Amino acid sequence: MATTRGQRLRIARERLFETSLEAAQALGIPPVSYWQYEHAELPQGRDYGPNEAERFARRFRVSPEWLLTGRGKGIGDSEPIVPPDASKVPVVGYLGAGARVHFHAAAAAQGEVDRPTGAPASTVALRIRGDSLGGIFDRWLLYYDSFRRTPPTELIDELCVVALADGRVLVKQLQRGRREERFNLVSPGQPPITDVVVEWAAGVTSMSRR
Repeated sequence: MATTRGQRLRIARERLFETSLEAAQALGIPPVSYWQYEHAELPQGRDYGPNEAERFARRFRVSPEWLLTGRGKGIGDSEPIVPPDASKVPVVGYLGAGARVHFHAAAAAQGEVDRPTGAPASTVALRIRGDSLGGIFDRWLLYYDSFRRTPPTELIDELCVVALADGRVLVKQLQRGRREERFNLVSPGQPPITDVVVEWAAGVTSMSRR
């Protein structure tokens, strides 16, 4: 029987992860977004393209072609599907000037790095470029829990990856603003960003040398 893209994604995921939430955490994407990909054929679903298929294929050990078209290496082939290495986390982008996060497209993902001890399954990493967090951290790795808090009030006074309403994603210490549901963003050697709307925040868990 023919399957849809969403159904093939679910079939591949079920070999490795019991729930879509676990898969979303391993991929470092919002659970709602992943659920939409698995239910692409529904009105509330969302179809995925080649970039997303490459990312899913790496985690689920199938081919992008199979996810997209049903042809190629997929479920039922003689080659076994090998679970992803739980000791690794994906590098999803880099931190550049102005403490701004630049995410890699799935096709340009920068590999994986060792998972810090005790880090949750939803941990992902950024490479730090430059002195936006202080010169000592140039070329370090920054790890964060990709679970996005909305609203982010439980992360007050913590170093976070934060998304602003204007589309920027930054790494800043999150502080309360003067007005309700507004926040101040602070980082070393840079003027604070005050009273802004934060779309979501994800907590930084650790940093380490590469």
